[in-house]
Amino acid sequence: MHALVDAFKMRSRQLPPSIERERLILSQLIQRRYVLIRELSEQIGVSTSTLRRDLERLEIEGKLARIRGGAANLVSVPRTSNHTQDKSKSRKLALVEAIGRAAAGLCDQGDNIIIDGGSTTLHMCTHLEPLGLQVLTNSMCITAALLPQTNTHICITGGTFFREQGVLLNPFDDDATRGFHATKMFLNVASVSRYGLAQSDVILIQSERRLFPAAKQLIALVESCKFAASASHILCSLADVHTMITDEDISEENANMVEEAGVRLITVSEISASEASNIHGSSETPSS
Repeated sequence: MHALVDAFKMRSRQLPPSIERERLILSQLIQRRYVLIRELSEQIGVSTSTLRRDLERLEIEGKLARIRGGAANLVSVPRTSNHTQDKSKSRKLALVEAIGRAAAGLCDQGDNIIIDGGSTTLHMCTHLEPLGLQVLTNSMCITAALLPQTNTHICITGGTFFREQGVLLNPFDDDATRGFHATKMFLNVASVSRYGLAQSDVILIQSERRLFPAAKQLIALVESCKFAASASHILCSLADVHTMITDEDISEENANMVEEAGVRLITVSEISASEASNIHGSSETPSS
């Protein structure tokens, strides 16, 4: 294990940290079949919240199975449940892709937009090239996804790169956000409740709040499971959000909560991964 950690530290300066963490996690699963988030956090030196995001992404990609407190090698999962799990992962990925496609569909030709870092917002990037957008982002992953698009103009916030969170944050006021004016900001969050949108990391909160004044509308990309998730830091209230895009598994109670706050709610179905999205609400209340 120590050799793997040493190799991880040596390569961490050469490749994006998320890729190095992925390699270490998957290497551990080959050797041990099960890994615990607490152990990985101590060994790699990153927060448990960062590792949970990594495991969530890797599960969507079909590379591991999440278990209580950690993850398991797919070989360790009972064979009788493989078909059900594969179907569930495939559907989850289709819904996330549908959310990303619906978000891209809200962009107009030549728009100035902001894309917050996150696994859900990342899925909108592949649909943007034909639109000739000007994109401001705080994320190196979003930047990497957009770089091949010659028709997309990219602006990076600048500042210190926080490896765990994968975002940039400038401690000073004179960054790229100062003169940038966007019609929309697409936001990725950890949880949603009646108190608002929340994150589990204060660095993410600071990075995202720095971008808020530059956007006319906040658009949240939220998987329905995020309504049952818990996060400790409130980012903004529901009333601050103009539009929320989620999947069809959202409960009626949560859908009503969002719409009663004056938020335009768009839900997508598995079918909409290849077709279109269904709009549940059409409230066009202005957002700060």
